[in-house]
This record gives sequence, C-alpha cells and structure tokens, in this order.
Amino acid sequence: MNETEWRNQAQQDGYDEVITINWGAGLFNDTHRHDFRVNLFIVSGGMMVTIDDEEITCGVGYNLTFDAGLPHTELVGPDGVSFLLARKRG
Repeated sequence: MNETEWRNQAQQDGYDEVITINWGAGLFNDTHRHDFRVNLFIVSGGMMVTIDDEEITCGVGYNLTFDAGLPHTELVGPDGVSFLLARKRG
C-alpha cells in the first residue's frame, strides 16, 4: 500500500484528522493509551510498537491500526521515523 492508497482507505473507513508526526532516533514513549482508534502509515524510518507483549516492527509502507484504549509503547529506530496518523473516535 502506498500513501495515496492509505489516505483513500482511511477516509473510506471513517478516519479523520490526518497529521504528520516526526520523531527523532531512539525516542521511547512508555506505556500509554489513546482515546481514539489509531491508523498509522510509516513514511520514512521506522519504529517498534509493543502491544500486549507483541513487538511489531513498523518500517516504510507499514500500516498499523489498533483500538482506542489499548496500552502500547513506541520505540523509534536509529533513523528516526515520520508517519501519518489518522484518528477515529467512537
């Protein structure tokens, strides 16, 4: 899936508020939750997302979705990461 396909699919699935996020190498976000359903698409670099002890490696072109309220962590790789984030409430 490319960025255009991701944007189209996210819109069809009812996601909104697409923002671009850029994080530097090695950034770690400890366990947290969001009050919205997450749909992200990696544009460059990469990160590891851990959900329920499952480590998910997210590289360029990777698309990850998960429900609101799900505890998770994020660890950015050595090249940093740039990703698109779409949110869906409710």
